[in-house]
Amino acid sequence: MSVSTGKPGKTRGSGAPTPGSRPALSHRLAERGIDRLLLLLVPALLFALVLFVYPFVYGLGLSFQPREGGLFGAYIKFFTDPSMRGLESIWITLKLAVPAAVFNVAASIPLAYKMRRKFRGKRMLTTVLVIPITLGTVLTAEGLLNFFGQRGWLNRFLELFGVGPLDLVQNYWGVLWSLIISGFPFAFLLILSYLSGIDPSLEAAARTLGADWKQRFRKITLPLLAPGLAITFCLTFVLAFSVFPSAILVGDPSGSTRVIAYVAYNAWGQQFDYPLASAAAIVMGAVELAVIVLVLLWRSRMYKGSTGGKG
Repeated sequence: MSVSTGKPGKTRGSGAPTPGSRPALSHRLAERGIDRLLLLLVPALLFALVLFVYPFVYGLGLSFQPREGGLFGAYIKFFTDPSMRGLESIWITLKLAVPAAVFNVAASIPLAYKMRRKFRGKRMLTTVLVIPITLGTVLTAEGLLNFFGQRGWLNRFLELFGVGPLDLVQNYWGVLWSLIISGFPFAFLLILSYLSGIDPSLEAAARTLGADWKQRFRKITLPLLAPGLAITFCLTFVLAFSVFPSAILVGDPSGSTRVIAYVAYNAWGQQFDYPLASAAAIVMGAVELAVIVLVLLWRSRMYKGSTGGKG
C-alpha cells in the first residue's frame, strides 16, 4: 500500500513514477542507453587513451616542431630529402604489404572453404596451418636463412643438379616470404570464422535449384564473405605494412627493402631527429588509412547486408 507524500503526482513506496511526475534521472539516462553497465567500458577507454590516443596526439604535435623548415619542415624533408627516400620507402612498403595481404587472403579462402566441413585429420591440419603464429619474426627469419640462404638446404640441394645458388633472402623476396609465413595464420583463422558463420542452408537451396559449386561460390558464398574478406585484408595489410624486423633480418634495408618503418627508425635512433621520425610515422598511418578506406569502399559496393550467419 502506498503512502501519500503530500505532493500531487507522487506517491511514497511506489517504484514507478505516477502520471504527471518527472521520471528520475536514472530512468531518463536508461532510456538513452546510459546505465551502470557503461562503467565496464572505463578500463578499455583508459587503455585506449593511454596507449593510443595520447601517443598519437603527442607524435602528431611533435611532427610539427621540426628543427628547421617551418611548421611542415619535417614532412617536406621526408618527401624531398634524397637521403630519406620517403616516396620510395612508401612504394617499397606497399609492394611488400599488398602482395603479402592479397596472397594470404586468397590462399586462405579455398583452405577455409574445405576446413569448415568435418573430415579425418582436420584438427591436425588446422594445427599445422596455425603453428607459424608461435614462431615469431626472429625464428621465422632464422628458418628462412637456413633454408633459402646462399649455403642453405635448398641451394645445397640445387647444387647437386648444377643449379644455383638462388638469391631468395637478403632481398625483397626474403621479406615477402616472411610476411606471408607470419600473416597467413591470422588470415586463415579469420576467414574460417566468417565462412563458418554463413548459413549452409543457403548453398543447399542453391544446389537443389541446379547450381554447381562455382555458381554457388560466386553468387552466394563470395558476396556473403565479402565483409570478412575486407576486414581480413585490412588486418593482414596493416600487419605487413608495419614490417620492420623482417626488412632487416632477411632483407636489404639500405636498398630493396628500405621500408617506411625503417626510415622512421633511422630518423629516431641514428639521426635523433624526433620530429622527422614522428612525421614518417604519421605518413605511414595516413597511407595505411587510405588503403583501408579503399578496401572498405570496395566492400560496400560488393555486398550490402548481413553475412547470413546461422543465427
